[in-house]
Amino acid sequence: MNVLFFMIIAYLLGSIPSGLWIGKIFYGKNLRDYGSGNTGTTNTFRVLGVKAGSITFAADCLKGTVATVLPIMFGVTQFSPIVIGACAILGHTFPVFAGFKGGKAVATSAGVLLGFAPLYLLFLLAVFLIVLYLSSMISLASIISALVGIVTTLVFPAFHFLLSGYDFFFTVIIIAVASLIIVRHRENISRIRQHKENLVPWGLNITKQEPRA
Repeated sequence: MNVLFFMIIAYLLGSIPSGLWIGKIFYGKNLRDYGSGNTGTTNTFRVLGVKAGSITFAADCLKGTVATVLPIMFGVTQFSPIVIGACAILGHTFPVFAGFKGGKAVATSAGVLLGFAPLYLLFLLAVFLIVLYLSSMISLASIISALVGIVTTLVFPAFHFLLSGYDFFFTVIIIAVASLIIVRHRENISRIRQHKENLVPWGLNITKQEPRA
């Protein structure tokens, strides 16, 4: 019963549409009407600016961290806490407070890892930043990080590198969430193949993207 309670709390936490609410309350803008139409961190940065984007990222990340550590704080150990954290990711992607149309789960997934495997998160963050610098694309950095997450979740525990051993729930959830992140970026993948993907003003843009004005 306690596990179900925390799963519901985690889903509701994840369902808080940070970027959407910040845009409507403080900027008078509905993110769904601008840019990519997504309510996550990247589109918030693009439409509302650095301040709003940073706050949205922090809020979305915090949702995942709180959902993961909350059951630990209350001594609920029947299931791995990452199972609870995964409910926050589900809420962020399909939020009950925003018509079940949410973000792409990158920031909230990072928050879950921060609460469960912080050193592994730092490794994936390094991968993300390297790809971002080379490509100037948050989307590609997210996709590559997700792919690396799938591979390393299967490989690292065998060598006790960053992950001490195989954890069934951790492995299944990381693979599932990484796959979800990739699927949620399918439109970005199409634009990347056409060399029309949106860029950030940082990095080398080695694939020579030329986004539409």
